Amino acid sequence: VANETLDAKLAYRVGQAAAISLCDDSGTKPTVVIGKDTRISSDMLEGALVAGLTACGCNAILLGVVPTPAVAYLTIYLHADAGVVISASHNPYEHNGIKMFSSEGFKLNDALEARIEELILQDGELPVKTHGEIGQVMSGSFAAEYYLDHLASTVEGLEPLRVLIDCANGASAVVAQKLFPRLGAKCTFIGITPDGANINKDVGSTHLENLEKAVVEGGFDCGIAFDGDADRCLGCDEKGQEMDGDKIIALLAMTMKEKGRLDGDTAVVTVMSNLGFIKYMESQGINTEKTAVGDRYVLENMRENGFAIGGEQSGHV
Repeated sequence: VANETLDAKLAYRVGQAAAISLCDDSGTKPTVVIGKDTRISSDMLEGALVAGLTACGCNAILLGVVPTPAVAYLTIYLHADAGVVISASHNPYEHNGIKMFSSEGFKLNDALEARIEELILQDGELPVKTHGEIGQVMSGSFAAEYYLDHLASTVEGLEPLRVLIDCANGASAVVAQKLFPRLGAKCTFIGITPDGANINKDVGSTHLENLEKAVVEGGFDCGIAFDGDADRCLGCDEKGQEMDGDKIIALLAMTMKEKGRLDGDTAVVTVMSNLGFIKYMESQGINTEKTAVGDRYVLENMRENGFAIGGEQSGHV
């Protein structure tokens, strides 16, 4: 909870610890890109985090409100040394969190994570830079367009489907409204009026019942609901029936196989996936690999074995 367990002092310390861990003996200043969601505490924590990073010699690029995957992508695109997301995902607005990505856009390895934690927890003040060694802050508000261009380039265009999209009053609110009409879909958006306290409140992937009802009443072809930081989505069909992560992965895996793009004819899921999913994939000639719960483990398996799709029932794909 912001200002109970995660306050500005801790965010400042996290920024310091991250900067110290990223700095080396080359004398160059590492660069960290930072994105956030729409909750009221995100600005406060961003300010404190940036103060810690710059005090200890890191430059910071502020992306503003963007989806978590945008931070991962733009960390690579902008050749940054790390990325940070300030968000508590699907949790209520009073919560917040700080999540870090490596320069490759993946979650930090265990060794670097342990190093940062060790610095945060050690006694005493951490050393800061002075004079010209202090880091600088730059606006990265322009960079979301690069992410949009990337997403658009991966889609061949959508037939004029009527789609209802729920942005959870969160990080997808602006990006989604720019992206989906560009792809040819006829879109109506809800959950696009964030006020700092309404993120995930009766909207988004944790409250599909409202989306499902609206899809049926409005005669839409389908509905999509993001969570607060837009790193996962769930959906429903035209009858208002839920499409969870298993169903989304199954549909995508089958489509990829038809197009010859399903490397290894395999989808990677976790032990939480429904047995029905496993059996259905078998009937379609698609293998499944099962990992421990967590998108990190799914991604590790995909990277190790060269598989092209994986995810979780919760909507991480």
